[in-house]
Formats: sequence, C-alpha cells, structure tokens
Amino acid sequence: MALAVGTKAPDFTLKTKTADGLKDIKLSDHLGKDQVVLLFFPLAYTGVCTQEMCDISNGLSGYASLGATVYGISVDSPFTHEAWAKANKITVTLLSDLNKTTTKAYDVVFLNLAGVGDTSARAAFVIGKDGVIKYAEQTPTPKDLPSFEKIKAALAK
Repeated sequence: MALAVGTKAPDFTLKTKTADGLKDIKLSDHLGKDQVVLLFFPLAYTGVCTQEMCDISNGLSGYASLGATVYGISVDSPFTHEAWAKANKITVTLLSDLNKTTTKAYDVVFLNLAGVGDTSARAAFVIGKDGVIKYAEQTPTPKDLPSFEKIKAALAK
C-alpha cells in the first residue's frame, strides 16, 4: 500500500537521460521551491503507460501553473525512457528506478506483473514544498489511471 498523506516523502536520487547524457534528479532539490508530482508507472512501451505519459505531456503547463514539477518513474532504464519518449513525443521528465529502491521506499511495488517480474505499480503522489505527501493514490490495477482531478486539487490547496 502506498505511503500515506502526511508522511515525509522519502528522498531519492534517480537518473534521467538528457541530450547531455545521464543526469541525477533529487527530490530534495525541490524542497522550499516547488511542489512535485510523482507518477509511478509499470513499464514503458505499454498501452496505458504510453497514454498516461502522453496525456500528462500535453497538459504539463497546467501543472506548472500550479507550481508543480512532474516526474514519471518506472523500473525501465534511462535509455529505454529516452527512446520511448522520442517515439511518443513524451516531454515529462522520466526517471529510472532500475534497482526499485524508490518504488520500494514509496511502497508501490507491483509483484510479478504479467509474469515478467516486479515493477512499479501505477501510483501518484503530490509532495509539498515542505517534503510532506499531500496526496497519495495507488490504483487498483495497472490498467487504471490515478485521479488527475484530485492531484490538481491537492496542488491547488
């Protein structure tokens, strides 16, 4: 079960692939500056995950206007993320949790997805400038999307 609202969000350092190479992204770099939306998803190149990240990419300015930075997190490599993002025009910053340390810290592991192994569950967290979780949701199945209306409402508070 996902970490609860009111819990201090575990810090992390995850890799993303940029034009300049691999870059570290740290949650703690946002403290006192902006809110963060973490969108955990099972796997790149799957239908629901592609649709979710494409939809979020198309609406990124709405999150920015609410003072939030959005990250997509999965157990895929940063190189897979880069290829997937290019192929699908995904502009959300994608973070690689290849070792599943952040997925485990947020307690959103989906065990043995489709018989291929453990992945991130589909989950969403809103983290305030103070580093505390303001909204948390793990969907019942990987096919279900989080409530983006509730995410935006939490950001607006």
